[in-house]
Amino acid sequence: MKLYERREQCVLCGSTGLTEVVPLEPMPIGTPNFNVAANLSDEAFRSGVPLGIHQCADCGHLQVVYFGNPELQYRDYVYTTTVSLGLAEHFRAYAAEVIATLKLPPGGLVVEFGSNDGTLLRAFKENGMRVQGVDPARTIAATATAAGIPTVGDFFTAKLALRMAADIGSAALIVANNVVANVEPMGDLADGVAVLLAADGVFVFETQYGADVIEHNLLDTVYHEHISYFLLTPLVPFFAAHGLELFDVERIATKGGSFRAYVQKAGAHRTVTPRLRELLAREQSEGMFAQPFYDRLTRELAGIRAELRTLVDAARARGEGVAGYGVSVGTTTLLAQFGLTRDIDVLIDDAPGKAPELIGPDYVIPVAGRAELPARQPGIVIVFAWRYIDAIAANNAAYLAAGGTFVVPLPRVTLRRDAAASVAAR
Repeated sequence: MKLYERREQCVLCGSTGLTEVVPLEPMPIGTPNFNVAANLSDEAFRSGVPLGIHQCADCGHLQVVYFGNPELQYRDYVYTTTVSLGLAEHFRAYAAEVIATLKLPPGGLVVEFGSNDGTLLRAFKENGMRVQGVDPARTIAATATAAGIPTVGDFFTAKLALRMAADIGSAALIVANNVVANVEPMGDLADGVAVLLAADGVFVFETQYGADVIEHNLLDTVYHEHISYFLLTPLVPFFAAHGLELFDVERIATKGGSFRAYVQKAGAHRTVTPRLRELLAREQSEGMFAQPFYDRLTRELAGIRAELRTLVDAARARGEGVAGYGVSVGTTTLLAQFGLTRDIDVLIDDAPGKAPELIGPDYVIPVAGRAELPARQPGIVIVFAWRYIDAIAANNAAYLAAGGTFVVPLPRVTLRRDAAASVAAR
């Protein structure tokens, strides 16, 4: 079974006109999201695979062109929604808001693909909706089903959608959160939505906004599992080609910058909203379909890399250790992109059950719990889990009180020497 492959066509429109707009360092296909016992070869973690972001010359879609074998990536997936701080609360609010906005009737069917452990569907169920999950991670799907959220352990496809429509009826709402970016090609997914969606139903999905990734240096969201970095403009003709219509969008703060999109069947009664039209116009006016827009990110990342190198070298010159905080797929990205693969003595992580080592092409880094941080007392700790710096600082006050420094690499380099606030590194 092949570990990964290169796709020569755009995942949205099928064009072969793909141009690299953001060059990035190679990184392994295998990441902490993988179950390391799931028949993965050492190559998954030891081999660097090209990563640069490409743009389609025909439709403008942003994507990486190398992607992992989904059977290997997702059948034994280990990441669950509940490990992401704040995501469960976000989903509860999300369910209530969507039900109210779309005026969904009690008892209507809500289908989620990429439903993971059922956290979002549980929120819909608590609001009186029928729910059905779809997720290829077999163990997670079985656990969700046992916990009261029926989940099909498979990938969402047009074929599966046909079977589901016959078995459980049409869906008033189909949802997908932080999953459509992981799908290639997208056409079969859209066909499945069109098959399963009721005539007046709505498909709602949340995903990283490509514009935010570029403008806010969200580098840790770029890796091979995330094939697509969506702009809105390419989605309009894409959905139209599959009998669907993008009619609304709202920007949300999840994962540093995302959007929630609303899609209906072509010819349904909802009209395209002003806020969608405004964002489409902004993508044109800000030059998001030309190379200079992406050159800024390349310059920013080079500057961050240089700042981190200065901080690491200074710590070594003082005879101090260098640690990292957070073990995730984003850590794998940042180690490679910032040239830190041989600089981190240990990775600290709060979650139990992490593998004892993070393995990469030129590194094996031990992983430890936060209880070890004061004992080791490294001079600096680079916080790869940078979105959670406030919680990390609060939970590690003893380390800071003893003179330690947290280095927050994104969206720009800042230093945290106490639990209160970060300061610029410069």
